[in-house]
Amino acid sequence: MYDTTQFRKGLKVEVDGQPYIIVDAQFVSPGKGSAFVRTKMKNLLTQNTVERTFKSNEKVQVPDLIEQKMQFMYSDAEGYQVMDMKTYDQISLTVEQIGDNKSYMQEGITLSVMFYNGNAISVDVPNFVVLEILETEPGVRGDTVSGGSKPAKLETGAVVQVPFHLSEGDKIKVDTRDNTYVEKAD
Repeated sequence: MYDTTQFRKGLKVEVDGQPYIIVDAQFVSPGKGSAFVRTKMKNLLTQNTVERTFKSNEKVQVPDLIEQKMQFMYSDAEGYQVMDMKTYDQISLTVEQIGDNKSYMQEGITLSVMFYNGNAISVDVPNFVVLEILETEPGVRGDTVSGGSKPAKLETGAVVQVPFHLSEGDKIKVDTRDNTYVEKAD
């Protein structure tokens, strides 16, 4: 059990049978009355954010959350097949569980999968991945001076804006948090 005095940003708690991560917590001690903690929490199942006030020294449950490193193997009609890197157990993840990360799913990538009560609820890809450009318009002489960008389709289907000097076959580093080009990879 967690006491409200332990609340801080990033703490995972269970409230009313639902897992939450605390986005913001403020301890308030009014001059009159008892102290309380005002929180903003994000539901890990629905991704909804709620604001809630807890009385001082109120207790909340510790959620049954387990985070495991897993390796993406392949996708098929059943979903995305991943393997636990310690036990070699394989599970299938749905498109909903993968979410927006499907644009970065390449064979062999290491994922961080969060389980709640034994069920996968979220998947995180590494912050940076190296992908090959499959399609992009050829650069026009003189365009590199302007510092502009052009769209490029990557091997996983993701589309990012890249500098004009890059061409098909080049490998680039992409920031998965905001889908942006970082640098040309070796």
